Parts: sequence; C-alpha cells; structure tokens
Amino acid sequence: MAAPITAAAAARSSVLVYSPALRVQGMDAVSFRVSASFPRQRTSFPSIRVQRIPKRFQVSCSAKQETIEKVCEIVKGQLALPEDSTVTGETKFVDLGADSLDTVEIVMGLEEAFQINVDESSAQEIQTVGDAAALIDKLIAEKDA
Repeated sequence: MAAPITAAAAARSSVLVYSPALRVQGMDAVSFRVSASFPRQRTSFPSIRVQRIPKRFQVSCSAKQETIEKVCEIVKGQLALPEDSTVTGETKFVDLGADSLDTVEIVMGLEEAFQINVDESSAQEIQTVGDAAALIDKLIAEKDA
C-alpha cells in the first residue's frame, strides 16, 4: 500500500501557474490568478479547492468605447487603411503592418487629436489600439485633475 502524501510532499510536487488578467471597468490595477495542481492520488486537501482555468489568455480593455473608436479612426488614417478594414481595441499595430516609425507617427497623431503629451516610456508600452486608448483616458484624467 502506498504511503499517504503529506502536505509538504504535495507542495514540493505541485506546479504553480501564473496567469495575469487585467481588471475591467476603469480599474488601472492588475489582478493575478494563481492555481496549483497536484498529482492525481486519493489524498484530499479540504482547504484547497480545485477548479479548471482556461488555457487561453484574454485581454480586456479599460478604455471608454468612444476613445477606442476615435483611436481606431486615427490609426486607420495614419496607416492609410481602407475604410472597410476592421480595427478593434484588441488589434495590434504589428498586425496592421505598422513598424516602429508608424507607431511613432500614430502616437504623434493621438497627441494632436486628444491634446495630450505621451512620454517616451509610455509610448514604448503601447502594443494595441486598446493600450493606446487606455493610456489616453489615463492622461486625460490626470490632465483634468
């Protein structure tokens, strides 16, 4: 008969999974989900609740819808995309064929349209339309405060 697994032994053989998730509805904090998996054996841990976590990564944008729409129009104009092309908050600039120079021009167009100043470190973090819209909303809120 196999020896029962102690909590310490189970912890050594466990696997921790780090899965970041952005909060929605204007929150600018990041929440983290951590799960642990244990080998399938008959040992029960009443204080540990096991639940399945989907393996896909989902990003939610916290920017206002009107800001996202305006950013989409500016991006289409800067990249000379056809009017019928689909650009959403999740669209990455790279997927639209933008290189680093195009991204700089997009940021300059956004600064002009929204009357804001984006510093270089913030501009380098922008990867998607939603990132740009969230940054714009944040800068406008700071400007108005």
